[in-house]
Amino acid sequence: MLHQPNQFFVLVETDKETTNSIFYFLREIKKSVFIEPTKDILEKYVVNEYEVFIIKPLVTEAPTQNINGVETASIEKMLVDIFCDDVIFSAQQDSEMRTIFKNAFDKYTINQNKMLRYADRRSKKQELNQFVKTISNLWQ
Repeated sequence: MLHQPNQFFVLVETDKETTNSIFYFLREIKKSVFIEPTKDILEKYVVNEYEVFIIKPLVTEAPTQNINGVETASIEKMLVDIFCDDVIFSAQQDSEMRTIFKNAFDKYTINQNKMLRYADRRSKKQELNQFVKTISNLWQ
């Protein structure tokens, strides 16, 4: 990113059946936690929070990777999520999103097939493909 955020969201994606259990567990240990917050909820209740936990159901067949026994998001998943979710990732839209994608493609090996397959699961394959083409045109 070009601009650094002053808030941090910890995204916890899990099976739909366990979202409530995780919500109550995090609330019990005094965390600021929300289940799939809307734009309105984020604007009203998250503005003054430094660290917020957001719980979402994990999209089936989302590209994840196991790092030291912990299942985490792959770079392809992160990019698609930023592109698709303009509520949670509102600070990463427009020129910030272009910067994020450009830096990701410059620094990492992005499996575009994996990325587009996940975007298809989120019903945004064509839009993402077009966006990536406009970004790659800027590099030439």
